[in-house]
Amino acid sequence: MNKDRIYKLLFASVYPLYIQKVEKKGRTKQEVDTVIFWLTGYDSESLQLQIDNKTDFETFFEEAPNFNPNATKITGVICGYRVENIEDPVIQKIRYLDKLIDELAKGKNMEKILR
Repeated sequence: MNKDRIYKLLFASVYPLYIQKVEKKGRTKQEVDTVIFWLTGYDSESLQLQIDNKTDFETFFEEAPNFNPNATKITGVICGYRVENIEDPVIQKIRYLDKLIDELAKGKNMEKILR
């Protein structure tokens, strides 16, 4: 795993892909935002600022207003890795978000997604 490349990946470039993924499955942008707000503590305004500033994932998570302590309850496999076993904190947070988006796209109930 190339950490530098992943760290510098722009949140703004991945965000539309999250939305596209869930909308194909009948979910909404608002639900994606709800998941992101829950995980990071961002609100609509601060999230939009991160997008407008083309913030990379490392900075996105460093500047998260209130990273949810319940994120540690997110378990399972994403991209071949168990999220609970990932040692790098930034990559683990990225995979937490990926896992939540996957669960949303798979139709999981929002109350279960937001542990």
